[in-house]
Amino acid sequence: MSGSLVLVERDGALATVTLNRPEALNALSRALRNEIYRTFDALAKDTSVEVAILTGAGRAFTAGLDLKELGGETGTGDGLAAVTSTDISEAIARFDRPLIGAINGFAITGGFELALMCDFLIASTNARFADTHGRVGVVPGWGLSQRLPRIIGIQRAKELSLTGNFLDAQTAYAWGLVNRVVTPEQLLPTCKALAKDILSTEPKTRREIKRLIDLGWGTTFSEGMALELEASEAHSRTEVTPERVAARRAGIQSRGRTQS
Repeated sequence: MSGSLVLVERDGALATVTLNRPEALNALSRALRNEIYRTFDALAKDTSVEVAILTGAGRAFTAGLDLKELGGETGTGDGLAAVTSTDISEAIARFDRPLIGAINGFAITGGFELALMCDFLIASTNARFADTHGRVGVVPGWGLSQRLPRIIGIQRAKELSLTGNFLDAQTAYAWGLVNRVVTPEQLLPTCKALAKDILSTEPKTRREIKRLIDLGWGTTFSEGMALELEASEAHSRTEVTPERVAARRAGIQSRGRTQS
């Protein structure tokens, strides 16, 4: 339904999730936050979904919290009450499969945080990032102060968060925030092609690799190495057989010939 705050389009094992409040730059009203939570809670329970894309309708990915609602100009003025700071991030974390962020336009403050919850980002040339927490007078609660420095470096993160200045798509690419910058017309096709590549890999192995990367990111290098070794040995005992390796080798060789 075009009137839904969050649209979900299915194409086999791929789900494309679109924030659908374009008239308000997809600002995160209480109703939209609730719908994002419900959407990812449902996707986490749907084992037929193996990859998801998150994007926004119109000119913005999302402009962040709805400041009109938060300030009492619209609604009840209790815009933070219905969904706590961790609900959306926890719902997305429970979706333990790859999530590609298709950043079509403005990703500001809470919208920036939502983008950083994705596994990796593809940006349109129209994408703009900004952390305006310091200007609004709200301390980050969805992980921006921790995720952003780990991705682009502490000094660049401080520049963005302490000035509130905008970051364009090409600079975001140069800083390692986004993986690719493409034209607006190519944004979703590029993300869907990457999703197709992901879906061509072995599902159990793919999910375990993502789990290890995520776990290791929040720990030390030596602890991460120990986690990897333990997981590798457990996976080999149950999933790696000569027959399976031979079959997958043939698939890799065939794919290599088509991509050469």
